[in-house]
Amino acid sequence: MINDAQKLGADAIVNIRFMTSAVMQGASEMLAYGTAVKIK
Repeated sequence: MINDAQKLGADAIVNIRFMTSAVMQGASEMLAYGTAVKIK
């Protein structure tokens, strides 16, 4: 997420959220997302 924000020229990432879900027994996925912003 940080690398992608830097590639976009962002100064910060705000409103970061984490989600998890069970894919199958013994396996799950974790999602992290946020909004890249540029400060004027």
